[in-house]
Formats: sequence, C-alpha cells, structure tokens
Amino acid sequence: MRETSHGAKSTPARRPRLRFDGWIAGMGASCGTRIVVGHWPRSPFGAFSDVMLERPDGERVLLAPTQETAEFIRDTYTFDTVHVVPVHVTADGDNWAVSAGPLDLRFTVGRRGPLGLLLRAVPGPLARRPAWSTVIDWPARLFLKGVRTRGSAGGGRREWYGARDLHPVVTLTATYGNDTLGRCAPVEPPVRFGFGSVPRKPALTRVTTTVELGDGD
Repeated sequence: MRETSHGAKSTPARRPRLRFDGWIAGMGASCGTRIVVGHWPRSPFGAFSDVMLERPDGERVLLAPTQETAEFIRDTYTFDTVHVVPVHVTADGDNWAVSAGPLDLRFTVGRRGPLGLLLRAVPGPLARRPAWSTVIDWPARLFLKGVRTRGSAGGGRREWYGARDLHPVVTLTATYGNDTLGRCAPVEPPVRFGFGSVPRKPALTRVTTTVELGDGD
C-alpha cells in the first residue's frame, strides 16, 4: 500500500500478467524419464512449443526454440540444463509428434473421461480467470496427486493454470539422443520444475496459463 498526498492509502498497482493458451502433455517413460510438452498456439511470444524433461538421475532439462522463450521459461521454473533447439509439435487427430533437438517423441491420446467432460463444461471465459484457478486449487491437490493450479514461480512471479479439457495419453514411443525411453508410464516421482507437477496419469490438458510478472521483470 502507498499513501496519497492526503494521507489516504491507495491500492497497489497490479503487476502485468501474460497469458499462454494451448496444451500441456505430461507423461512418464518406463526408463524413468518424465516429459512435459507445452504447445502454445497463442502467447506473448507468438506460437511456440517447448519441452521440459526430468531424467532418471534427476537432471532437469529445458528444450526451447528461441533464446527469448528459453530465458523467460528458465526465469519462471528451475532447470539444470537449458538447450535452445528447434521444437516442432504436430497433431493429426489423436496422434501427436514432437521433435526437439535430441528428443523424438510420438504419443496418442484417448477419449476424455469424466474429469475431461467436467472441464469441458466450464465456460471458457471462466476457466481462463485466475480466480477460478484459485477456487479449484484444493480439489486439484486432493484428486490429482502433485497437481496445483496456482502458486509462486521464479523471480517473484505468480502463476495460475486454468484447465479446460483433459485426455489420457495411452501410448508413447520416444528416443533421447541414442537412448530409447521405453513405454508409457506414470509421472512418478512428480517433476520438480516448479511449484507443482502434472497429473500422475499421463495426460494431455487444454489449459490457459496466466503468469504475473515479478518486481525484477
């Protein structure tokens, strides 16, 4: 709070907020690697995609398409290694393909279940509001282990996730460099990039992410 010239306290100005609209795919592989793909057709940086991986030894890797997106994501989350590489994501019906530097990933999604149907029923304008993400944070923690829909991020930033649809990921084939990552598996243990993880069961989530910038931005 700050005081006006008459001594009355005024409300602090709200920090700028950035909105990212797209999809997050979270899945594990039987070798122990966990993968989070962000596909953002609409964002302050234009359309782009990125990949976050946590390797079996705990190394957290970011694969981002430009220096600008890499720096923004690195300042919001925590990584041990950052690579700026071409990242391409395509979807053909239920089949998704991801190419990102050393990662080559193919996965398929199944029909949405009860939770996906429930999320689809929430009006889009409501689902995109940070206030809605605040309301559903505790139910998400209760029913989806490791998931949080709001929290503090790096650099004094804050984040809200507004889920709007959910499909299970049912198959996965992937290589990372010369390593074959194996079959689709739960995201276990949870990934440690930020304040929360993706659902334990591999899933593709339609989401609007809101990032409130920190004092240093």
